[in-house]
Amino acid sequence: MNSAQRQELAALERRARKRVADLLARATREELDAAWAALAKKPETQPVRGPETGLVMVRGRIGGGGSPFNLGEVTVTRATVRLPTGAIGHTHALGTDRERARLAATFDALWQERATKDFVETTLLTPIDDRMAAAERKQADETAATRVDFFTMVRGED
Repeated sequence: MNSAQRQELAALERRARKRVADLLARATREELDAAWAALAKKPETQPVRGPETGLVMVRGRIGGGGSPFNLGEVTVTRATVRLPTGAIGHTHALGTDRERARLAATFDALWQERATKDFVETTLLTPIDDRMAAAERKQADETAATRVDFFTMVRGED
């Protein structure tokens, strides 16, 4: 494998990890609990950090491209766990639900394991992705329903 192929593989792995982190951060407690209940062999996890809750400053931009400004603070809970196999899972999620953060970090670690990656994908990540896509479609449909098309009528020359 040459250097370019290694770089491409590393970029693909980074994108996949980013997708998993994004989906787990958006997972509801109910989705995580259901996936945990469906897991046949529940691993023992060792806490590495947290779960702990703190504040994060959120920045905004007027119109998406203006100068950044501090919008305000939001509550975030983070957790890091280690599986007996050595896999380490991380999560950051809005809110104060520490158990949700611990479960999300556990599923992040399980996603990294060959034996449980497919389970996490099919049982947890795909349904979260489907829920988010459905919510985006619903919002787009609601927005489209309120769209007003303006047109100009040209008055004929008399």
